[in-house]
Amino acid sequence: MLTAAILVLLLHLFWMGFIIFGALFTRGRPFWTTVHVVGLLWGIIAESGLLPCPLTIAEVYFETGAGIAPFQHSFLARALDAVVYPNVPGWLISVMGVSICAFNLGIYLWRLRKYHLLRRARSANRAS
Repeated sequence: MLTAAILVLLLHLFWMGFIIFGALFTRGRPFWTTVHVVGLLWGIIAESGLLPCPLTIAEVYFETGAGIAPFQHSFLARALDAVVYPNVPGWLISVMGVSICAFNLGIYLWRLRKYHLLRRARSANRAS
């Protein structure tokens, strides 16, 4: 169970990195863009407290099975609170998480706008 808890923790760390930096990686990769956008939307839902993160649930399950006392708050709040912002309240960390997701979604909206403008310009050039 301890190995499973560690693997879920590593997966969770990887997922957080993908959510934070995914827009840099996904350009020109439609599959990964879709995965990232869905992950961003899920991140906003999870950080706003509407639904729990399944990775946090799995982590708590395996930690409990391994005899480790799990934390009772979200993985993101725990990780960021313990490592980066030791004296920052959990609500601020949630706001930062949602802000990061919203910023990434803004990148995708900018790309989509740019794509439509280029497409419109191409069709105008063909018509003339």
